Amino acid sequence: MSTPPIPPPGPGHPWAPPSPQPGWGPPPGYGQQPPGLNGFALASLLVGLLCLPPLGIVFGVVALVQIAKKGGTGKALAIVGLVVSVLMTGVVALSADRVATAVRHRLESVNELTDVEGDLADIDRLVAGDCFNVPRGDLMDEQPLMYKIDCEQVHDGEVTAAKLTDPKAPVESAEAERVFEDECWKAQDAYAMDTWALPPFAEMFYFAPSRESWSQGDRRLLCVIGTTDEDQRGSLRQDAGSLKPEQAAFLRAANTAEFVMSRPPAKEPDEALAEHQAWARDVSAALGEEARVVNGHTALPGMEKAARAQLGEIEAARALWQRAAQAKTASDFGKQWDRAMGAMLPETEQALRGAYGLSTRIPPWLEEYPDDSEPDSGRGPSRESA
Repeated sequence: MSTPPIPPPGPGHPWAPPSPQPGWGPPPGYGQQPPGLNGFALASLLVGLLCLPPLGIVFGVVALVQIAKKGGTGKALAIVGLVVSVLMTGVVALSADRVATAVRHRLESVNELTDVEGDLADIDRLVAGDCFNVPRGDLMDEQPLMYKIDCEQVHDGEVTAAKLTDPKAPVESAEAERVFEDECWKAQDAYAMDTWALPPFAEMFYFAPSRESWSQGDRRLLCVIGTTDEDQRGSLRQDAGSLKPEQAAFLRAANTAEFVMSRPPAKEPDEALAEHQAWARDVSAALGEEARVVNGHTALPGMEKAARAQLGEIEAARALWQRAAQAKTASDFGKQWDRAMGAMLPETEQALRGAYGLSTRIPPWLEEYPDDSEPDSGRGPSRESA
């Protein structure tokens, strides 16, 4: 190839050398790395799964936007990370709500507990004669916290008995509940013998083993007089040791007769006539024992008139109970039952109790109601917490 001549000097247009011919070179884009795995996609999955799910949602969205604009791999990973982050955010939010609720309830419980008078006590260590308070005065709570307190202070309950029990029927059954109620009614009658002296707002409660604690060997029954409806100060205890012998003897017999009369068979007479006949015989026998005790006290000062009146009504009632025991039909039994229940008047027993020096306030379960022609001989409704 020849070399082009040098242009001559002088005015005029200069002569430009020809452009060099292009040679071989790398194609456009050669040397640039192709887009790889998007880092935000991986971060979305890891962050959402391990620590901060809300941040994982942000990373997942960023990864999808970047992949759409710039290319690269990790779209599926970003979608999985986004889904996982959303789910984990929901789980965290739900857990946080539950924790907040639990903390709030805990704080409310703490506030309630600080308002309870007394010293926190193990329910298994309470014995007859102990008085206690419970949060909110709720004796129906299944597992109440009990705060032991001096009985002279305002209290919610008073223990009448803490005893071992072993009903034949499974716990938490109607049969077992009946056994628990019977045991605690008897315990209350022995603890506060003058039942007419109990305040109208006093109620019988019991705390029995649950099915779970029973399987672990728990046999302890706690019987309680609950007084949550009004402020109660002072013990309600009035057992045989605090009474005169004649008072204790009469109350023991009268309470037994009252208890037997208040616990008829669970089934109706037309379903279990034989059971009702046996019950009628038991009532007659209990009334006979009461008559024997009262008859032995007629010679005491001021007792003769009231005792004779009570004995007359007892004998009349016994005759009717004996007829009920011999009834041939459920209808006949019901008639004799009604007549027997009306044969003894509260006012007659009121006079007798006054002669004994006992309470003369007729209790609610013996008062006549406007829609009843006969006094109600049953106890007040028992309430229990199992």
